[in-house]
Amino acid sequence: MTVKVRFAPSPTGLLHVGNIRAALVNWLFAKQQGGEFILRVDDTDTVRSTKEYENQAKDDLKWLGLNFDNTFNQSDRFERYDSVVSDLKAAGRLYACYETPEELDMKRKIQMNRGLPPVYDRAGLTLTDAEKAAFEAEGRSAHWRFKLNTPARVVWTDLIRGEVSIDMESLSDPILVRGDGSYLYTLPSVVDDVDYGITHIVRGEDHVTNSAVQTQIFEMLGGTTPEMAHFALLTGKSGEGLSKRLGTMSIKEQREEMGIEPMSIVSLLARLGTSEPIEPFVKVDALVEGFAFSKFGRAVAKLDPAELELLNAKILHETPYDMVSDRITLDGVDEVFWNAVRPNLKKFSDLNDWYAIVNGPVTPVIGNADFIAKAKDLLPEGTLDGTSWKAWTAAVKEGTGAKGRELFMPLRQALTGQDHGPDMGTLLPLIGRDRVIARLEGSAS
Repeated sequence: MTVKVRFAPSPTGLLHVGNIRAALVNWLFAKQQGGEFILRVDDTDTVRSTKEYENQAKDDLKWLGLNFDNTFNQSDRFERYDSVVSDLKAAGRLYACYETPEELDMKRKIQMNRGLPPVYDRAGLTLTDAEKAAFEAEGRSAHWRFKLNTPARVVWTDLIRGEVSIDMESLSDPILVRGDGSYLYTLPSVVDDVDYGITHIVRGEDHVTNSAVQTQIFEMLGGTTPEMAHFALLTGKSGEGLSKRLGTMSIKEQREEMGIEPMSIVSLLARLGTSEPIEPFVKVDALVEGFAFSKFGRAVAKLDPAELELLNAKILHETPYDMVSDRITLDGVDEVFWNAVRPNLKKFSDLNDWYAIVNGPVTPVIGNADFIAKAKDLLPEGTLDGTSWKAWTAAVKEGTGAKGRELFMPLRQALTGQDHGPDMGTLLPLIGRDRVIARLEGSAS
């Protein structure tokens, strides 16, 4: 059996890290199993769905390296859903209801006041043709509920949560079709999973009850219920929810405004909420190989943006030149330059800052002019290379008696205008002899 999983975003806003975590878990599992990762665009909400958000979602997935093997839009499958609805109506499993939201809310309140669970009373099943006609005459349109098999329990062995058992009498018959004829998520999702041969449904634990409902729909349609895995939800640092509509930690923002590397996001989300430590990964291979549902915990996973930024720096520090060379547009930035400055990068754009410091102009910081003048006289002759800094500082130490911070800091400040930065032994040859001398003389060069 070929493993088939799907990620199903609705194109009504920007994807955030919570959405991408669901995509990543599905993708890692599919790749480890040699299976297929399918992108299903849930655009049945034709009013709020936009092509802009759909294209952005696809760009986000590709940027993260989560390439999909197949994709389709639910908006292209309305005829298929309509056909299934007709079959369900004919089988007596889909029935018309006419309550307004206010009337349903009142029913729930009455039931709770009586100490009863707020479950729909199936009043729609007893409506006569005359009563339905009267509601239609009032201008009401029917919404359609799926009649659950009750009494019954839906039981499955969840790949993360273990045995799950849901008493179906504790649930209301779900609305599958709204009064305006539009579809809720539940039915199209099951129809698509059957038609596309989805073998595993991997999603957040907020869908556990929905999975029980959909299991009965799978059975009604004659499909095989996929295996299921429900992982704990992801929140912000303080436990706040992540919102697609608000763009909370959207992938677009992390990429374009925060300067976060794709593997930083992948590295963090792949391990967050699992028993394994969060580590920087330059390539995804080890994450694929080590993936296992058994490593996921039950506690809510909290994402701290500071942790993502720290991980971003670590990944850049370990990224070899051949993985970034096609992104570098600065003249003269070769492997030597990259290796010299990458230990000091927090984000890729910091490369521009160090390029400017190397090539100038830089305003030297000179606190002790006599010391710097003496150091200039002791600068080794000829072209500066990888041995020059050690030889130069040794000569300055001997000539001035300065050592430690009193030796190295004034030289760094004079040459870079900074208190900290890359190893001066690798930076000195990049600056070059002419600029070194000019800066030691106090010139902005």
